[in-house]
Amino acid sequence: MRRKEREISDYNTMLTIVDKCDCIRLGFVDGEDAYIVPLNFGCENKDGQMIIYCHGAKEGKKAGLIKLNGRVSFEMDTKHELVEADRACGYSYLYQSVMGKGEIGFVEEYDEKIHALEIIMNHYSDNRNWKFDEKAVNSTAVIKLCVKEWTAKEH
Repeated sequence: MRRKEREISDYNTMLTIVDKCDCIRLGFVDGEDAYIVPLNFGCENKDGQMIIYCHGAKEGKKAGLIKLNGRVSFEMDTKHELVEADRACGYSYLYQSVMGKGEIGFVEEYDEKIHALEIIMNHYSDNRNWKFDEKAVNSTAVIKLCVKEWTAKEH
């Protein structure tokens, strides 16, 4: 990280930033190009490792790239605030961000899919009594990202 004075290295503070984010952007390698997709997400800390869950269609570009590679980069950010100044180059922007990479794949087992979907729902709602339609669960792709490296930054 170039701006070391902005780095956040406390694990619990990093998790707090993730909790405040409302969108994750997954970055895939697509031949010679990059493919970036924004998604809703939920995460959990399992024995010191962050696991991120997303959902989507079972078919399509994202699903194909997950099956093809199994590696992904990600980014999420929050706490956005414009800092105005009298001159153009004096403007700045405040934020908190998290970036990282990891291994990505699909959750296939039904009970694990329910667990992941509950984590996603809990990220956006205080309701903890979700009921899921079995047909909908079976037709939804649940994505699991096991984070291998990540950093956080604040300005």
